[in-house]
Amino acid sequence: MNNRQGYIFWRLAYSFISDHGYRVIQLFENQKELWLEKLENKKVPIIRMLLHDLDWSNAMQRDIEFTAANGERVRKQISKNEISILNIYVSKFPPVDEYEYRLAKPFIFPQGNKTSVTSILLTSEQLESGFERLSEPLNSDVHFEVQEDYTEQEVEELKRSAINLANRKVKAEREILFNSKPVFTYVFIIIQLLVFLWLELKGGSTNTSTLIKYGAKENALIYEGEWWRFITPVFLHIGFLHLAMNSLALYYLGMTVERIFGKARFTFIYLFAGFTGVIASFLFSPYLSAGASGAIFGCFGALLYFGAMFPKLFFRTMGWNIIVVLGINLVFGFSASGIDNAGHLGGLAGGFLAAGITYFPKKKQLLWQLVFLIASLSIVYTSLAYGFSPSAQTKDENSSIMLAEDYVKQGKYDRAYKLLKETEANADNLSERTYFLLSFVEIKKNQLPEAKKHLQKAIQLDSKFDEAYFNLALIDLEQNDLKQAKQNADKAAKLDPTNEQYSELVQEINQQLQSSETEK
Repeated sequence: MNNRQGYIFWRLAYSFISDHGYRVIQLFENQKELWLEKLENKKVPIIRMLLHDLDWSNAMQRDIEFTAANGERVRKQISKNEISILNIYVSKFPPVDEYEYRLAKPFIFPQGNKTSVTSILLTSEQLESGFERLSEPLNSDVHFEVQEDYTEQEVEELKRSAINLANRKVKAEREILFNSKPVFTYVFIIIQLLVFLWLELKGGSTNTSTLIKYGAKENALIYEGEWWRFITPVFLHIGFLHLAMNSLALYYLGMTVERIFGKARFTFIYLFAGFTGVIASFLFSPYLSAGASGAIFGCFGALLYFGAMFPKLFFRTMGWNIIVVLGINLVFGFSASGIDNAGHLGGLAGGFLAAGITYFPKKKQLLWQLVFLIASLSIVYTSLAYGFSPSAQTKDENSSIMLAEDYVKQGKYDRAYKLLKETEANADNLSERTYFLLSFVEIKKNQLPEAKKHLQKAIQLDSKFDEAYFNLALIDLEQNDLKQAKQNADKAAKLDPTNEQYSELVQEINQQLQSSETEK
């Protein structure tokens, strides 16, 4: 073999790396066998090249079988259902015996039939036809001028250029994927654990009062000016399972995002996504919420931004795994109850926007970064302006009820009364639950006429509201209206015959009625 074949081999390798985007996955020690990969190319994801004089077709067949076996191992490593390998031989002469039939069709690896090898022979006499056969599967013209001979130095320089180019590409990709060692991922996990322990010591992480006290998202309190609740919920978790799942997700996703974006950028992405997640929950969910889920979905958003900027690297390294896991989480979120999907989607969008603002370490796209910054500020401002508008606040009755119930549990009747009266003043159509709760607070404050009026409104909305009839009966009894008390108590007992309180009240009223008749 002379230097001409060596030049063809390395000139082809350089072209695959430089012009077609392939990367080296294996270079044998003798530097005469080279394996290249480009998984985005569905038709030719793997190229194998061999610089060797093939004397006999049997040797060629054995090598094709070896290539298929090695290709099968590669297929399993990259988790592909099927894989096609383009096998290129660079030889001075073809085998001396009949060989063409061995190249006529792909060789299929017999174990599983999932790996196929299409072989092409490039010899001095068949170079042009070989280039034509090579161009077809690559959907690109592969052709270059070849002289009769080259010096050993020229071949070495070309080899060195191809290898250096491949190394530079690998280094550039590693610099993107492994820009920083994770630090703040661990910091956020530790903060979550410490806050969880604090909640457990102070009343329990599943206790509504404890969660509200230490910063869970509660719309009514945000309306009262407690703006810090747009960020504190990120560090609170409701129960150990919630904490464990979010900590595990943060460990895997956070590590990846922090490696790519660096410590400062990751911190901004995480907190901004958590913030936008709480804003979305504030806008679309009236219920109390807490957890790092929005910030974690922000990590998904940041990785999607990475995929938009570096699609080839993204899909070759993590792309489909990220998309599948994200899809599963979204489907699960929308199919299960008690999950703050608005917070998840808000965090996802926030992570994407934050990644666009910060961009990547040692890289700048100032115009696009400015566009993302303006878009982010506009979205946040518009969302908050709508959230604090009177029309949005009137829709948030459930949040007021939840907070008022918590005030009642703590015996803070004045705060509960103020909150419910504000809700009554702002809302057009209150539910029977709100009127009943307001009446309960008014009873505790000894405002019986007001309580009676609100109980009657609750019954007008729900004629089978047995508790409302019961409380009305108690008020009637307190006001010595025995006939009306009996009527309401009878209705309560009829609606729920199993409630002993109702039946006991009926008996008590009957006894008082009998006593009053006897006195007459």
